[in-house]
Amino acid sequence: MADPASYRPKSSDIPTDPGVYRFKDEHGRIIYVGKANNLRSRLGSYFVNPNTLPPKTRTMVHMAAGVEWTVVASEQEAIQLEYTWIKEFTPRFNIMYRDDKSYPYLAVTMNEKFPRVLVMRGDKRKGVKYFGPFYPAKAIRETVDRMLRVFPIRSCSAGVFRRAQLANRPCLMGYIDKCAAPCVGRISEEDHYALAEDFVAFMNGDVRPYLRELEDHMKQAVAELRYEDAARYRDDIEALKKVFERNAVVLPETTEADIFAFAEDELEAAFQVFHVRDGRIRGQRGWVVEKVDDTTKPQLVEQLLLQVYGDMEDTERIPREVLVPVLPENADDVETWMTQRRGAHIDLRVPQRGTKRQLMETVQENADGALRLHKSRRSGDITARSAALRELQEALEFDQPLLRIEAYDISHVQGTNVVGSMVVFEDGLPKKRDYRKFNVTGHAARDDTAAMDDVLTRRFKNYLREQSDAPLVLSGELDPEDNGDPKKFSYPPSLVVVDGGLAQVNAAQQALLELGIDDIPVVGLAKRLEELWIPGDDFPMVLPRTSQGLYLLQRLRDESHRFAIQAHRAKRSKSMIHSALDEVPGLGERRRQDLLKHFGSLKKIRAASIDELQAVAGIGPKLAETIHTTLSTESPRQEPGKLAP
Repeated sequence: MADPASYRPKSSDIPTDPGVYRFKDEHGRIIYVGKANNLRSRLGSYFVNPNTLPPKTRTMVHMAAGVEWTVVASEQEAIQLEYTWIKEFTPRFNIMYRDDKSYPYLAVTMNEKFPRVLVMRGDKRKGVKYFGPFYPAKAIRETVDRMLRVFPIRSCSAGVFRRAQLANRPCLMGYIDKCAAPCVGRISEEDHYALAEDFVAFMNGDVRPYLRELEDHMKQAVAELRYEDAARYRDDIEALKKVFERNAVVLPETTEADIFAFAEDELEAAFQVFHVRDGRIRGQRGWVVEKVDDTTKPQLVEQLLLQVYGDMEDTERIPREVLVPVLPENADDVETWMTQRRGAHIDLRVPQRGTKRQLMETVQENADGALRLHKSRRSGDITARSAALRELQEALEFDQPLLRIEAYDISHVQGTNVVGSMVVFEDGLPKKRDYRKFNVTGHAARDDTAAMDDVLTRRFKNYLREQSDAPLVLSGELDPEDNGDPKKFSYPPSLVVVDGGLAQVNAAQQALLELGIDDIPVVGLAKRLEELWIPGDDFPMVLPRTSQGLYLLQRLRDESHRFAIQAHRAKRSKSMIHSALDEVPGLGERRRQDLLKHFGSLKKIRAASIDELQAVAGIGPKLAETIHTTLSTESPRQEPGKLAP
C-alpha cells in the first residue's frame, strides 16, 4: 500500500475552483470519484493526517497511487461530470445503488416488431417500457390477465411465436381472445403496434379516454339490444378499473411525485420509492446500498437521485415532484440538473405536513422492513454464514474454527439497575437457550468496564467450576443417570466479543487472565466506526465494509445490546413495583405476589379501592386500608419500561 505523502500534490498546484477529482491506484484504475466547490480545500483534507480519516477513506488513500482533477465552471457542471465518471469507471469506493430485485415489473418490449408484454426485473434494456414493480408478485399476473381482455397484445415467447407462424395456427391465448394473434395475420403489424402503444398509454395513467370509449360502446350495444356485447364491454370496464383499484387514491388526481425514504445502519442503507401518478401509487422500487464511507444522509440522497434519474432513458417518466427525507447539501444544483433531464421544472423538497408527509412515513416503514429483511436473509444464508466464520478466522489468524461465539454488553440508566447480557451464536446462528443475563450490583456497577469485568469473571468462574466437577471422559461406560445434557456454562467459546474499544477489550482480557484462562481470544467491536479491537494492539483492525465477517460481528453486537436492554427494562420494572410495595407496613412477600397476580400492575393496585383490595386472599380490612393509604400518599414513579431522561 502506498504512502499518501508519496503522491500528495503541492497545495499551490491545486486550484481553488469547483471541480471533480479522481484517485487512481498503481495500475491506473480509478478507485474513487468526488466533487468539490473548492478543490484545494477538499483534496487537502485527504492528506493532512490520513490516520484521522474514517476507515474506508483511510484505506482508499493508501490504495491510491495518484490523484488528478478537472476544473469546471460551476458546481452544477461538477454534478454532471461526477455522475458521468462514476457511470463510466464504476469506482470501487463510490456508493453504487443496486436494485434489491425483490419485485417483478410488467414490461412491454416496444423495441420489437411485434411488441410483447411480459414479466421482467430491473430497468435496464433500451426500448422496453417498464411498469411497477408490483407487490405481491401475483398482482402482476392478475394485471396482465385483465389488461389483455381490452388490449390483446402478444404475450408469448419468441419460440412459441415462431412455431405458431410455421403452423399457421395461434396458441391458446389467440383462441380465447386474449391475443390479437399477429403470428397468423389476424392483425397487421401497424395495428398491433398501435395496440401496444395504447396498452403503454393506459399503464402510464391515461385511463379516462379508454374507459369513456368502452362506456360509449356499452351504451350503444344496449340501445341496439346487443346485450352479450354490452356484457363484454361491462366486464372490460371492470377489468381495467380493478387494475388500479389495488392502489387507493392517496393524493389529488393531478399529483405526480416520487417519494423516497431510507433506513440505514453502519454498513448498509435500504432505499424505497413510491411512484405516485394521477394521485395513485403506481409502483414501488427498492435498493440496498453498501456504505463504503461515512456518508451523510444528504450525500446518500444526492447520489441516489443522480443514479436513479441519470439512468432513466425515458425522461418523460421523471415526475414534477421529488420528495425526499432530507435535502442534498447542494439541493438547488441537483434540482436544476433534474429539471434539465426532464425538460420541465421539478420541485425537490421535504414534505412537512399533510397527506404527502403521511405517505412519506409509509415509505419509511417499507424501508425499515426492507433493511430488516435484507439482514435476516444474509444471516439465514448458510453460504454467507460459512464465509463469515471463515473470514473472521482468517482475519484474526486463528487455528481453530469459530464454532461458538459469545457476545457481551452492559445496560443501565445513570448507573442504576445495571444488567449484563451474554448471547451465544453457534455456526453463525443464535442459540437462544444459552443466552444469560447478569445482575450487577455494588462496586462492580460503578462503570461499564467494572461491570464487564464482573460479568466475565462470574461467567468463566462457573465454567471452571463445572469443568472441575465434570472432567472430560474420552472413553468408558456411560453413567445411566447421565442424560447427555451439558451444564449451562460447560462449553467454552471459540471467541468472546465485547461492545467497545480498546479499554473494554483490555479489561475483558484481564478478567480472563486473572482466572488463568489464556486460550480464549477476546475482541471488541466499536460501534461508531465498526473497528475491531484486539487486546494489546494500539490500532484497530478494519474489516472491509462488504465483509461477511463484519456483518456477523455487527449482528452479534446488536443482539447482545437488544438482550441487555430487554433484561434491564424488566429489572427496572420489577424493582419499581417492589420498591413501592416494600413501603407498605405489614405487607410480606407472599401478599405482594398475591396483589400483583390479582391486579397485574402497580398502577392498578394504586387505583384500587379498600373493598377491591380485600378481594385478595389474606388481605383484611386493616391491611387493605394501610395499603391504600401508603400508595395514595406516595408520589407516582416513572412507568416501567421507559428510560429516565
